[in-house]
Amino acid sequence: MTRETPDLLASEVRFAVDEAAGTLEGYAVVWDDHVPTFNETVRRGAFSRSLVEHGRAGTRPVMLWAHNPREIVGVWTSVSEDERGLKVVGRLITETSRGAEARALLLAGGLSGLSIGFSVRKAERDTRGVRVITDADLAEISLVAFPASPRARVVSVRSAGAAALTEAARRAALSIRGTTR
Repeated sequence: MTRETPDLLASEVRFAVDEAAGTLEGYAVVWDDHVPTFNETVRRGAFSRSLVEHGRAGTRPVMLWAHNPREIVGVWTSVSEDERGLKVVGRLITETSRGAEARALLLAGGLSGLSIGFSVRKAERDTRGVRVITDADLAEISLVAFPASPRARVVSVRSAGAAALTEAARRAALSIRGTTR
């Protein structure tokens, strides 16, 4: 099995940022949402076996920056399947430079995508030729700038911090872009 990282699918992702550290939640996968770039979709329950195995091993999928295993930006505190999709809740590790950057970019609206890294165990083709993934090993869920699904975007950002937090995020985003204004 090869590990795949198509940028599937968070059609609705909500990020909530608290005072101490960035927390985020949303859907890393929305069931049966066709992703034209890879001509595939994920069926409800596709990750249930993998999540049980993670639970038995005391692990969770890793939170990465753009699928880079050298850049862990946080931890997923909860990954579960519900009627809508693969629901994720996590916390950015702002003590790392990339985690702090991710938080600033989320607050500024400059980052909005999620993408999963997985290995397919079982898939089938539907009548339209779309690959339907029914069983997969979930390795990681990344924050990405360009998800394959155009609907894989953050729809709202909420900051529980004071105006100083917003200003710090704005300055960090400008710094990343190389602007000083």
